[in-house]
Amino acid sequence: MAPQNREIAYIFGEMADLLEIQGANRFRVRAYRNAERIISGHSEQFADMIARGEKLSRFPGIGKNIASKITEIVQSGTLSQYEKLKKRVPPSLIDLTRVAELGPKRISTLWKELGITSMAQLRQAARRQQIRNISGFGKKTEEKILREVRRLEDREDTRRYRLADAEVLVQPLLNYLKASDGVNNLEIAGSYRRRKESVGDIDILATVSADNNIMKRFVSFSDVDRILMEGETRSSIVVTGGLQVDLRVVPPESYGAALQYFTGSQAHNIALRTMAGKKGAKINEYGVFKNERRVAGGRENEIYSWLGLAWIPPELREDTGEIEDAANDTLPTLVTESEIRGDLHAHTRASDGMESLEEMRNAAGKRGYEYLAVTDHSRSLTIANGLSLDRLQQQMEEIDRLNQDGSEVALLKSAEVDIKRDGSLDLPEEVLEKLDLVVCSVHSAFELSAKRQTRRIIRAIENPHSHIIAHPTGRKVEGRSGYEVDLQQIMAAAAEHGCALEINAQPERLDLSDANARTAAKHGVLLSISTDAHASGHLEFMRYGVDQARRAGLSASHILNTKTLSDLKDTLSGS
Repeated sequence: MAPQNREIAYIFGEMADLLEIQGANRFRVRAYRNAERIISGHSEQFADMIARGEKLSRFPGIGKNIASKITEIVQSGTLSQYEKLKKRVPPSLIDLTRVAELGPKRISTLWKELGITSMAQLRQAARRQQIRNISGFGKKTEEKILREVRRLEDREDTRRYRLADAEVLVQPLLNYLKASDGVNNLEIAGSYRRRKESVGDIDILATVSADNNIMKRFVSFSDVDRILMEGETRSSIVVTGGLQVDLRVVPPESYGAALQYFTGSQAHNIALRTMAGKKGAKINEYGVFKNERRVAGGRENEIYSWLGLAWIPPELREDTGEIEDAANDTLPTLVTESEIRGDLHAHTRASDGMESLEEMRNAAGKRGYEYLAVTDHSRSLTIANGLSLDRLQQQMEEIDRLNQDGSEVALLKSAEVDIKRDGSLDLPEEVLEKLDLVVCSVHSAFELSAKRQTRRIIRAIENPHSHIIAHPTGRKVEGRSGYEVDLQQIMAAAAEHGCALEINAQPERLDLSDANARTAAKHGVLLSISTDAHASGHLEFMRYGVDQARRAGLSASHILNTKTLSDLKDTLSGS
């Protein structure tokens, strides 16, 4: 099967990291990063376009050089230059980017000065106080690095993958296995099925016909880096990219029990086993057994039904009250992607996006949306080509013209407005009041104390023109932890002033977290699930935000952008 856009983009992203670590020309690095963004955000598969003989260089940002590399990846599954680069620069260095204090340039310095290529070597150097003496680091940076390394090591797994990254690595394998004759059931379980924002490894469960050779096919997959174990009912591999994948073949009569067991979470499963024990039964991956007789197990819902519970969606299985809700038939009706009526955070090429107003609107139309908020950056964010007041006014006029052409998608005149250090907004009041939607964001001064940062954001919330606080904590999944802030105070202020908080669906953000989104809803705060799209293909990230909302137990009524355009406008205007 030809590589999908996300797989192609992944290679360009890794190349950019490795080249930057190597100290390559910054324009060359930027070219690969731009290629990663363009490819991942494109709505049509490049492999399909190549098969039709289309010229890729016709797309903005893709020259002949990048186009030829995309073609090579599609045709061969990899890129010779990428493979050569991995031999010159240890790929393990990319793992160090998980340390919040380290970017590619600092990692390059540590590699060249101290020979550091792994997390263990980094920890050892910090403990020996070898890093502080390197130009550009110092004692405080060294201490921060050591704290961050310890934080990562204290996690259940020291190497975790963002959900979207894990999808890129495992989806081709899943498609490959599904193409095998005699596969009756095939599903990924574990934290991946629970749609956690990051995963440590992958568990795949299957039922097959007697003569199926799925295990041989599994270990023969083209992207296998190494085989850890090969057996008749269980095999384990590491795919390119370092992700471990286990495949288990189970008998049909145990498939439901195995799916429930390996989906987890551990706390959820322990609670179910305790319930079964009180009924004189036991539950394991083979079924529910009473007096050594299997009484349920073929289908997952049988497990819950036998215990007197409604079937519990995988996203809720964390032992946070879902079992009691299932027993009382009070489980929430979780929001679905089909209930989303529009995206309230998207960029065009007017600031740092890749496509025009029309192209973004057309992509929203293909998703069946009623509306799309165009939230290009405000003037202070010069690094993202923030719009001057004149440019913003021109964009608003263009949106007014486009909204008269009969399209089914309404464009909302909006902006992603920087929250300044003192909490004031980056646009004058007379401009803010002309906008349909004001999305407010922190993009600077992350170092403020929790008290000052909290007051800063609350002041923005108190502005009567503020509608949404975007990516409210500034965190990045498996990256930076975000700025210090008192979310309880922010949620209380948001509820008081009718300001929504965003679940940013960008896979590296997913901010708010599921736990914080759940708490916000309990405060009576509306949530906006938005993609922060910088290209039309990024609108597809909505599903990750919906996953996050479902893990928070949210229904459509909790989500601002499940409202019709008319109801949305009433809500934004305070009607």
